[in-house]
Amino acid sequence: MFCQVQTRTRSGRWCGRPSVAIVRYMRLWIRSAAVMVALAAVLAAKTPITHEDVWLMKHVGPPVPSPDGHWVVFSVNEPAYDESKQVSDLWIVPANGSGPPRRLTHTKSSETGVEWSSDSRRIAFAAQREGDEVTQIYVLDIASGGEAVRVTSLSTGASAPHWRPDGQALAFTSRVYPGAADDAANLKAAEERKARKYQARVYESFPIHYWDHWLDDRQIHLFVQELHEGATAKDLLAGTRLTAHRGYGGTETDTGEELGAAWAPDGQSLVFAATANRTEAAYANVVFGLYEVPVTGGEPRALTSSEGSYRRPTFSPDGHALYALITKEGDRVYYATRVARIDWPGRGPWRTVTASSDRTVTTFGITPDGRTLYFLAEDAGLEKLYQVPAGGGEVREAFRLETGCYTNLAVASHAATPVLVADWESATRPAEIVRIDAAAGRHQPLTEFNVVRASEIDWLPLRHFWQTSSRGKQIHSMIALPPDFDEHRKYPLLVVIHGGAANMWRDQFLTRWNYHLLAAPGYVVLLTNYTGSTGFGEKFAQEIQFDPLKGPAVEINEAADEAIRRFPFIDGTRQAAAGASYGGHLVNWLQATTTRYKALISHAGLIDLASQWGTSDGIYHREVEAGGPFWEDGAVWKEQNPARFAKNFRTPILLSVGERDFRVPMNQTLENWSILQRLQIPSKLIVWEQENHWISKGEDSRYFYREVSAWLKKYLE
Repeated sequence: MFCQVQTRTRSGRWCGRPSVAIVRYMRLWIRSAAVMVALAAVLAAKTPITHEDVWLMKHVGPPVPSPDGHWVVFSVNEPAYDESKQVSDLWIVPANGSGPPRRLTHTKSSETGVEWSSDSRRIAFAAQREGDEVTQIYVLDIASGGEAVRVTSLSTGASAPHWRPDGQALAFTSRVYPGAADDAANLKAAEERKARKYQARVYESFPIHYWDHWLDDRQIHLFVQELHEGATAKDLLAGTRLTAHRGYGGTETDTGEELGAAWAPDGQSLVFAATANRTEAAYANVVFGLYEVPVTGGEPRALTSSEGSYRRPTFSPDGHALYALITKEGDRVYYATRVARIDWPGRGPWRTVTASSDRTVTTFGITPDGRTLYFLAEDAGLEKLYQVPAGGGEVREAFRLETGCYTNLAVASHAATPVLVADWESATRPAEIVRIDAAAGRHQPLTEFNVVRASEIDWLPLRHFWQTSSRGKQIHSMIALPPDFDEHRKYPLLVVIHGGAANMWRDQFLTRWNYHLLAAPGYVVLLTNYTGSTGFGEKFAQEIQFDPLKGPAVEINEAADEAIRRFPFIDGTRQAAAGASYGGHLVNWLQATTTRYKALISHAGLIDLASQWGTSDGIYHREVEAGGPFWEDGAVWKEQNPARFAKNFRTPILLSVGERDFRVPMNQTLENWSILQRLQIPSKLIVWEQENHWISKGEDSRYFYREVSAWLKKYLE
């Protein structure tokens, strides 16, 4: 404080009116303080989401708790636009949240299939490290530290490790050549094929490709290898009648083929899921059953019948029961997936544990005392936690979840008290690992890799609403709002349609169709869960059968009408629609049936039902959905086929397709393009040279969003 009395101090300085220098200092101080306040406000201000925000968010993988419940291992992928600069490593965090996560691996390659040993001291995983020509199995001693040690050396590679209960051996899978009894035979077969002077793919049965790659005659087999020095891997399925069957195979997934094996409690056998009728895929449902094979080898014993497909065998912690996911097989286009159990050693009848629920189970786990089974299932835009007595009974929601989705549930098998971990995310919170306290009805975050970045983005939670359709159905929708949102302004409406159709728009952070990035230019994004969507019961998902396009499109248009009526900030005179895969199918149907939209965007969408049936990697389910093959000239093939209504096409449309897409092959988009050009409709075609059904490369994705934004701006603003 400055003196107010004008006297000379002992030091000779005047005290009273401040000097000119002091006044100048005060002014500078005030200005600096104002600048600091303004700077703090700028730093605190949230900014609109960018493609960099979406693409560079760290991807936190599924949690894998140690059996004792003390630790959780998980992967973290750090994306980059330059794929060579991407980093993916394993991390570990205390399950009680007592400390921050720390990195376990520091290698260029990624690790997959992590599993703990039963004593909670070691983990096994698959990786292709420096010097490896193919993926191999590594073991890392968590308790003692040190580097991971490679334990396999198969020429055909090794994946999906599983510890024997005593911790002295590992089971894993490898894709081998037909008739090869050992690794030497596989090496010989590989060399013979390399020496061929011709290059050709030869097939005698369906299927021939999957998603983005051609299938070959190699088979997935189950191996066991002891962990002592000099041990070699034993192929448990070599020479069996099961694998000699032309229809033998594992489950095809986005990341490869799998058997989902589990060790029997006594360590003397393994249970796995496989099919014996894959070659019937053109005219019948492919059914997966469970088999038990001794560690000494021999013919696998079937544990299931053909009334449904079984996957993900899991033993109870006490070893008295075997659980699995079961999906009924029949003449419906969709059946909910449930959990079934059989008393071990597996000679009695299977009982459906979650029979009282019509929601599809995604992941599940059993508490250490064997009394309760927890599982995750979709429900009205969310993925929630449910519980049921482990022997079966009433399914109930564990607690009320208001926002977001749990995924990848895992339960520590031998913890002193139940330890439930999962990923949790919402449309405004990228996935992080959480520990769930079911009794308290909440979760505790164990990681915060994306929290700071997410907090800096100007985005709002999704808004949910329901409407009654003209067919009397309750239809669920959500809307995403643009940045700097003002209730009193008017915004164009972008209707985005989900794929599947057995899928659901979720309160989830997405890369492919990020709601808020689409909304960022100043649009309200509408997300409608039309008939056929999951998360609303088995019957609702089945009702798309025999009405694949018309009914869902009507519901989507009615949802847009309801959103315009309900939310005054939506400008109903400016609407556009976009979608990919089944969403692209529906966009093309909107092109054929309405002119309400000023612009359309269709990625990987079919234009002709018959030619899509004839070229896709999966065909029989399309026949089931339409009520018979196209040559029977059924109503669906004629009345719900966009190409047959080309004379009605009017709306400007942006088409996008990947050259490597075998699910909705490029011919569909090229046919559509030819029609549009013939009719002289404003249109644009983007062909992705290195992409499959999805746009998965960073720079391709950035360009795609840029083109989408420019197309919408051209016709909506």
